[in-house]
Amino acid sequence: MSKESVPTQRTQRKPKLGDQIRSIADRLKQETDVQIKATSRILGAAAQISENYDKLVDEVVDMVEEDLNQQLQISQKYLYTADILKQKFKTLREAKAHFQLKVNSWESLAKKLNEPQLESDFRNNRQGKVKQGQKNIEKVNVILDPDVAEVFPNSEVVNAALRSLIIKKNNF
Repeated sequence: MSKESVPTQRTQRKPKLGDQIRSIADRLKQETDVQIKATSRILGAAAQISENYDKLVDEVVDMVEEDLNQQLQISQKYLYTADILKQKFKTLREAKAHFQLKVNSWESLAKKLNEPQLESDFRNNRQGKVKQGQKNIEKVNVILDPDVAEVFPNSEVVNAALRSLIIKKNNF
């Protein structure tokens, strides 16, 4: 007697619903882990950028303060007194002609020369319009509040500070 052998068929069984759900849950967990790691790295980078930005701002403030202090020291060298003017010029007439001012005394000449706008105009021999390239640019008079004027005693210091800010802004 021979028995016929029944071929064994391997049938792929369909995954059960529970297995499918577990598989989906595992994939979601992996994706969530990746998202958490990516978010953590992004937040770390943002914190580093913020820290670097704060350091950069502090450095810029320090540089501007340093420039202002240097300009203040330079501008203090140009303060005129009646005695200094008397030593520099033989007569009041000669001093008035040199600075092209109408005054009645050495003291009033010193006072006018120490006024921020006049001091800058006479030192640079410029009045009214300033030629820059082919353009005529009008000078602008700005009135500083007293607390600001203590830090910026003349137009040269103000211009130096503003130029520093412009350069810093253009470099960012």
